[in-house]
Amino acid sequence: MSHRVIVWGTGFVGKMVIRELADHPAFELAGVIVNDPEKDGLDAGEIAGIGPIGVIARTDAASVLAAGADALAYFGPTAAYAAQNIENMSMAMRAGMDVVSTSMTPFVYPKACPPHMIEGIEKTCQETGKSCFTTGIDPGFANDLLPMTLMGLCGRVDRVRIQEILDYSTYAGDYAGPMGLGEPMEFEALLQNPNVLIFSWGHTVPMIADAIGVELEKIDTIWEKWAATERIDFPLGSVAKGHCAAIRFEIRGWVGGEPRIIVEHCNRLTTAAAPDWPRPKMREDDAYRVIVEGSPNIEQETAFRGALDGDPNSGGCLANGMRAVNAIEAVIAARPGLLTPLDIPLVPGVGTMR
Repeated sequence: MSHRVIVWGTGFVGKMVIRELADHPAFELAGVIVNDPEKDGLDAGEIAGIGPIGVIARTDAASVLAAGADALAYFGPTAAYAAQNIENMSMAMRAGMDVVSTSMTPFVYPKACPPHMIEGIEKTCQETGKSCFTTGIDPGFANDLLPMTLMGLCGRVDRVRIQEILDYSTYAGDYAGPMGLGEPMEFEALLQNPNVLIFSWGHTVPMIADAIGVELEKIDTIWEKWAATERIDFPLGSVAKGHCAAIRFEIRGWVGGEPRIIVEHCNRLTTAAAPDWPRPKMREDDAYRVIVEGSPNIEQETAFRGALDGDPNSGGCLANGMRAVNAIEAVIAARPGLLTPLDIPLVPGVGTMR
C-alpha cells in the first residue's frame, strides 16, 4: 500500500524529493505547497525539472492540506523561523497527517529543547494522535543513528568524533549569513554564537549521551575561520583574498572532565581552502566520517553523490530529504508525539529497489 504524501517546500531538497516521489511505488505525491507566488499554479514536476506530473503546486497551504494525505514531508525554512515551522507542522497534524521534517533541526532531540518551545506542538500531537519526526543527514542520520550503531559494536568507547567535511561550492543555499563563508573575516556569522550553534546543530550530543547512559557535564564549542590567501572562484561565485573561505567548528560534550562526544564540521568553498584542516581519506573532497576511539577503534566514511551529476551537495541533500520520507511508515505506526531515532525501528527504504 502506498502512502499519500504532501510536500511543503520546493527548495534544494524539496525539488529533488519530488523527482523521486513522482514514480515511487511506496508513495503517492498528493500535493505540493510553495511559498513563492511565482510558483503558484505551476505543475510540481516542472518546478522539479522533470516535466508535468499532474500535481499543481499551491501557496494556499490550508486548501492543499484540506485535500487530505497520510503524511506531510516538510522542507520549510531553518530553525531561525521556529514559530512559523511549528505552526505549519501543527496545521498538518490538525488536518490529519503525521509529519516528517528536516527543517526544525533542534527537534532531532526534543528533550534538549527549551520546554516552552515543544509544549505547544507536543500538545497538538497528543490531541490529534499524530507524530512528528525531524531528521536528515546532519543533524540526523550521519551524526545520530550511524555513530550510535557503530558504538554498539564496542566493548569500551573512550571518545567519538563525528565529522562533516563538505565543499559548499556547488550548494545554492544560504551559507554566508549562517556560517560567514565568503564574508570578511570580521563578519560575525549567526552560528558563531555558541548558543545558536548548539541549538541548531548540537542536539545529537545529548541524544548520544542519553542513549549510552552517560551524564554530560557541559557542552561547549570551538569556531575557526580560514582566510583565502588569494581570490578563489567557484561555480556559484567567488571569495575575495582575505575573506573567509572555510570554517571549522566543534560541538563538544564533556564526560569525565574531557570532551568525549564531538560533532565537528569542516566546511570549505572549494577544496583549495584550508589545506591543513581535516580531509576525507576515501576521496579528496567530501565525506561524513565517524571516528570511535575505544575497544575496538572504528573509523567509517560515507560519501553522498548525485546520481546524475556526481555532486556531493545534490547527493547529500537528496539523502537528507529521503531519510525523512522513507521514515513515514514508521512514523505513522509510532506513538503520538515528537519522535527521535530512538523511537522508531530501522528504516530500510521500502520500494527503493524496483
